[in-house]
Amino acid sequence: MVQYNIALIGFGGVNRALAQLVAERNEQWQAELGFRLNIVAVTDLNLGSVVSANGIDPRTLVETKFETGGFAKLSGGSAEADNEKVIRHAPADIVAEATFTNPDSGEPAVSHCRWALESGKHVVTTNKGPVALAAAELKMLARRHHVAFEYEGAVMSGTPVIRMAKTTLAGAGLTGFEGILNGTSNFVLGRMEAALGFSAAVSEAQAMGYAEADPTADVEGYDVRLKVVILANELLGGALKPADVSCKGISSLTVSDIETAAEDGCRWKLIGSAARDENGRIEASVAPRRLALDHPLAAVSGATNAISLRTDLLGAVTVTGPGAGRVETAYALLSDIVAIHRAEPARTTKETAE
Repeated sequence: MVQYNIALIGFGGVNRALAQLVAERNEQWQAELGFRLNIVAVTDLNLGSVVSANGIDPRTLVETKFETGGFAKLSGGSAEADNEKVIRHAPADIVAEATFTNPDSGEPAVSHCRWALESGKHVVTTNKGPVALAAAELKMLARRHHVAFEYEGAVMSGTPVIRMAKTTLAGAGLTGFEGILNGTSNFVLGRMEAALGFSAAVSEAQAMGYAEADPTADVEGYDVRLKVVILANELLGGALKPADVSCKGISSLTVSDIETAAEDGCRWKLIGSAARDENGRIEASVAPRRLALDHPLAAVSGATNAISLRTDLLGAVTVTGPGAGRVETAYALLSDIVAIHRAEPARTTKETAE
């Protein structure tokens, strides 16, 4: 039986959902995927930390209503979250990093990933910051220590984009992409089509849990900009930084703008895009665009995400799916672990040869 010991860094919605999946599906994974997961450590800024070499019952983690510092009540627990100590010294094979995203520095997530890789642990993350701002460094560390740095969920949650484009579309001649990469802004635009003003639509998105108390990162395009950086660098071979991507959000759009577009047979969408020109230069942007109704992204509604990948051989290949959600994003972590598991024989063979 293959068992991976896993440390959860951050215990908000995503890693909590992963723990719930471990509780419910470990036996199924063992039968279908060839491995099971054993949670040996959890840290959370609010709850503290807990480490157990024998494993922590995932049902206890998800069913207990912990108060601040509540992990101290568990065996091996502490009210303090000493992330570096836990990441470096917990008996984990894989670190699942799912803390908040700082769009300027990527911290503390960049350090979390760095500590794990330096300690010879695989990293799976749904965090945009480390991938958009420090991917080159972290990939180098992963190679040096013969471990994996995986981040499928950093762009479209559980909907596969990065791995699909690199594997399934390998050789198709990918030249660019355009996508709806933020469900909150897409929901707001949809509600504005129903004659709601911008502020009222944002308030509704907040009430439904789509938008944060401060929706700036979503509606001004900053969230999409990080995702465009990730995709441009990963899929087009770029070396972009967020400052290289022009960015405009949807806050200046009015109901009148929406209605005029509809009269013209168009629909407004917040589009993140990048393309490589004939000289190899990559141009990338985030901006509201009027799309004709026959455009493959025009019909994408609600909090759904979609991306249209432009290729030489196939033309446009469009992928649509959930771009948010606890379980959906936790699935992205699982998909990364599956990739690590499937690459393990090749990695072990390479290490032996070296």
